[in-house]
Amino acid sequence: MTELEIVLYLAGGLILLFVGAEGLIRGSSNLAIKMGITPLVVGLTVVAFGTSTPELVVSLKAALIGNSSISLGNVVGSNIANIALILGVAALIRPLDVHAKVIMREIPIMIGISVLLLLLLIDGELGFFDGLVFVFGIVIYTVVNVMMARKEKNSEVDTEFKEGLKSKLGIRISIILMIGGLGLLIVGANLFVQSAVAIAKMFNISDAIIGLTIVAVGTSLPELITSIVAAYKKESDIAIGNVVGSNIFNILGILGITALIIPISSVGISYIDLVVMVFTAIILFPLSRSGFSISRFEGAILLIGYFGYVYYLLPK
Repeated sequence: MTELEIVLYLAGGLILLFVGAEGLIRGSSNLAIKMGITPLVVGLTVVAFGTSTPELVVSLKAALIGNSSISLGNVVGSNIANIALILGVAALIRPLDVHAKVIMREIPIMIGISVLLLLLLIDGELGFFDGLVFVFGIVIYTVVNVMMARKEKNSEVDTEFKEGLKSKLGIRISIILMIGGLGLLIVGANLFVQSAVAIAKMFNISDAIIGLTIVAVGTSLPELITSIVAAYKKESDIAIGNVVGSNIFNILGILGITALIIPISSVGISYIDLVVMVFTAIILFPLSRSGFSISRFEGAILLIGYFGYVYYLLPK
């Protein structure tokens, strides 16, 4: 594979991942609304999981072709980038106000499962049982969230969601969007993983480092764009909730589903990488509690920390 082909595969794969995820989310959301499912439940399930489909498909593809280091590196690197890079950039645009519920419930859950991942990788592998624990965890997390959200139901949010989805799309078009979106995700993941592996071989970089950097940031771009737009529109809860929710799903959902299908090896992923992931999850707690907001200065600190970590990963 030539350098031009690698660049084209990487760019093409990313574009297909974004377009495919958008088609899948738009089609499934429209279909769910037409079937009578409440917008609140759709937002907590279809949309929340849909934004993480690029990570899921890329991780599955990488694991199935024998590059499970890319799968694990993708999740670990994405979780680090989501907090240090994405929230750092979002906070620089506009200080992020943090809802008390996020601080008291969602962030501790994210910290807890990050520590759990570290402990389960002591033996160097995530097996079928580990995957079962994670999948069970994401099911419980989703069910509890939906139940609690119904108690806190906000009619204005429901109305806004419905208005946002209003279109002339019928059930048939919605199904076509879902199927087409999934197809584009699969093709995009194939191109993206192939180019990532080629880059690793070309520069003699390990699959794990490629997963922790290029693949992680590439598959996190939807969250980055969402959080930047949310910060610009002064919707801080969306920016932070998007990141925290994505980190939870990355570990429980993506690694859980992948480990059920094929064991995930941690070869190439050092304890330093895992500790950095846990540390970024933990540091978000005091940052969020300081005035219940993340300031521009704190955002800058997060960014400096992220670029320092990337510099550490680069071959010396």
